[in-house]
Amino acid sequence: MQNVNDRSNQPRHAAAFAHMHRPAKWRRRAAGGFTLIELMIAVAVVAILAGIAYPSYADYVLRGRLVDATNLLGSTRARMEQYYQDNRTYANVSGTMTAPCTATQTVRSFSVVCEEAPTATGYTITARGADSADGFVFTVDQAGRQRTLGLPSRWGTVPAGGLGCWITKKGGTC
Repeated sequence: MQNVNDRSNQPRHAAAFAHMHRPAKWRRRAAGGFTLIELMIAVAVVAILAGIAYPSYADYVLRGRLVDATNLLGSTRARMEQYYQDNRTYANVSGTMTAPCTATQTVRSFSVVCEEAPTATGYTITARGADSADGFVFTVDQAGRQRTLGLPSRWGTVPAGGLGCWITKKGGTC
């Protein structure tokens, strides 16, 4: 019986074509890389995805900052109610006993303060955005009424007199 790999009885030029009889997994492939067009397509796909994803991410981060503002408004309102329970007035009792909302408080991109001095029976706490939150204006009063008085133009418009809630989502309504 003749060995299949024995090529001694074949003509010499047959040895030059012996590699063609090898299985495909034994054949050597040329070392390859990426072509310029493949790299350009990959860069274009990444750029398109980034162009779509970045605005969504920026709005997501901004909504996180809005939560900080609404939390600070709520906690300042609670401190104002505690102050009222102790003093039976929202107004400053003396130079040393001042209402909690008379001092400006800042959290990330928002400052919270009573822009008008509290009266004996009422107050309005205002949160104003700055930097990336510029244009946002939220308020809450002694009755717990929440209002949105300002939004950045990219988030929509606020009617005269404001909206009866805090808008914390782009395109949101009350």
